[in-house]
Amino acid sequence: MNRNDLRRADINLLVVFETMMHERNVSRVGEKLFLGQPTISGALGRLRVLFDDPLFIRSGRVMEPTARAEEIFANLAPALDGIAAALSRCQSFDPRTSEATFHVGLSDDVEYALLPRLLRQLRVEAPNITLIVRRVDQQQMSQRLMNGDISVGISHTLDLPANARRKGLRPIRPMLLRADARPGPLGLEEFCRRPHAVVSSMGNATDDTDHALSVLGRQRKVVLTVPQFSALPVLLTQSDMLAIVPDYVAKAMTSVAGMRAEPAPLQLPIQELSMVWRAAAHNDPGQRWLRSRCCAFLCEPVELQVVPKSRPALHHDQALLAAR
Repeated sequence: MNRNDLRRADINLLVVFETMMHERNVSRVGEKLFLGQPTISGALGRLRVLFDDPLFIRSGRVMEPTARAEEIFANLAPALDGIAAALSRCQSFDPRTSEATFHVGLSDDVEYALLPRLLRQLRVEAPNITLIVRRVDQQQMSQRLMNGDISVGISHTLDLPANARRKGLRPIRPMLLRADARPGPLGLEEFCRRPHAVVSSMGNATDDTDHALSVLGRQRKVVLTVPQFSALPVLLTQSDMLAIVPDYVAKAMTSVAGMRAEPAPLQLPIQELSMVWRAAAHNDPGQRWLRSRCCAFLCEPVELQVVPKSRPALHHDQALLAAR
């Protein structure tokens, strides 16, 4: 096909094709694109004619792609990213009047401890936008980005797809959370003796704390795992249970009566909280604005330094640009 033949192509069909490659199900494609099943079926028929190939073969409830479909997808995905990027540069964005909808993926710790502050600021700067938050963890982030379920995600992240960008926001420092009345910090002996609660979306009862203890030849007793951080204050109250949580979660939870946080009595690994986004959305004005807000209000606060009188301070917006 040469460029003149592109007149026969419908970009909407290509979006349906890309979505089908991710979802492998006609109903889910329809739900994601807000289209009825007859419309999706008709689009698939036109795609088969366009590419002269069955493209997808039904196998139970799943539509398996043919070898030709896999080949097309390998070339099509970066092309669609390029088209989206080119179109986004032609658009303007004014947060004061925009009614845009942003799909954001947040890990549970970020949603609990950091989202409220960010949301308050977004409501001030862009009162008419809609923020759709999806719960993601480090295992889900790549798939959510590839599927287009989210345009930006904030979490501790593992490997990302090649067409994703990443920016570090702040270190994740583990803190010991407790609600008992025993005075003073806990030593390692007491830490190992006491029961522990672990937050894990996958129901895992072991984490980095157990690995660090094993290096010392020690272990703890995990008596409870819960899927989200919001449950901890109620569960730890009037209990001798302990929990290891990120420092920003500990800070948010110590506002609850009886909760207190302190350093753990052993050295624990420090991870990084990152913001990731699709390369196709890198130059989108609205997405750039949202990422700048996330960076400004989710990054770890830094101590202010005295600026010499001979050197003018950067304006707030200039500082944000310099930080990108």
